[in-house]
Amino acid sequence: MKVVSIIGARPQYIKAAVVSPLLRQYAKEVLIDTGQHYDEKLSKIFYDGLAVPRPDYDLRVGSATHGIQTGKMLMALDPILEKERPDWVVVYGDTNSTLAGALAASKLHIPVAHIEAGLRSFNRAMPEEINRVLTDHLATKLYCPTKQAVNNLAQEGITEGVVLCGDVMDVLWDNTPDNPEILVQLRLQSKPFALATVHRQETTDDPDKLRDVLKALADLPWPVVLPLHPRTRQRIEQFHLQAFIATSQLHIVEPLSYQDMVTLERHAQAVLTDSGGVQREACRAGTPTYILRDETEWTELIESGQAVLCGTHYERIRDAVQHQRLRSRPTSPSSDPVRCIVEDLQRGYDSHA
Repeated sequence: MKVVSIIGARPQYIKAAVVSPLLRQYAKEVLIDTGQHYDEKLSKIFYDGLAVPRPDYDLRVGSATHGIQTGKMLMALDPILEKERPDWVVVYGDTNSTLAGALAASKLHIPVAHIEAGLRSFNRAMPEEINRVLTDHLATKLYCPTKQAVNNLAQEGITEGVVLCGDVMDVLWDNTPDNPEILVQLRLQSKPFALATVHRQETTDDPDKLRDVLKALADLPWPVVLPLHPRTRQRIEQFHLQAFIATSQLHIVEPLSYQDMVTLERHAQAVLTDSGGVQREACRAGTPTYILRDETEWTELIESGQAVLCGTHYERIRDAVQHQRLRSRPTSPSSDPVRCIVEDLQRGYDSHA
């Protein structure tokens, strides 16, 4: 069995770190990195820190609008897939890399396996939502992390090839030890603090929203560690918002390794984030989580009382932190999602061999 796996962003590096080792026991894997996270601070730290296999192809598409970036990926992927002719193309999550991989494979009649299928925010204004929906409708195998994801697919008429496997990110999270040095380095080992991440285009590209979020973070009752995404840093400079981060309350740091982020998520008083992966990880730790968006694809986190949607307006964020009483408890572990996926791919291959 031959598999092409396509990655290109933080959550995909994390998932590949747990899927690729087992997959390579069953199949020849060809790994393609689209270069969607073109900044070394967003990619190299995951290859080094997680021991993700080095890619066989590095497309280095770089930054661009969604359409241009996806188009560049399609142009680069097409000849590679023609050359490799895999039995499966595996894509992860909801990025432009996900959609480009699914489109390129489907045009060449190569079966697509979508890991983390079925998630829905029900907001078609989000590029990620478009990527999720289209990829699921192209996929042959749809590996769902939750029962709600399975239900979402059924509501869209997708029932064939759907497998409830659990969340592959749980596997790595459960097996990643703390790094006490990051707490010492940031002088956080003996005091409460919050962790925040802000990177989504709908927030960072709107000066009013970005200003409100930064102001709310600066006014929290705890010091806040804010690993600054390159896009966010650029927009802060472009919109002349430097004064909002020039405060002792905000500890601005470069993007952190996966182990350092997990450590901070486990020890934080609260996590405020617009990241799908970070909100899931923080709730896995049992840390109260405030989602800086108006909707989430991880609806179970809201329903269980572990997280709250507080949007990007200053008053809503402040009021949520002050008044929402969230459950501080870890989520239950998945069984063995990685083995479920890999063995199912092998069975699918065997049945058509």
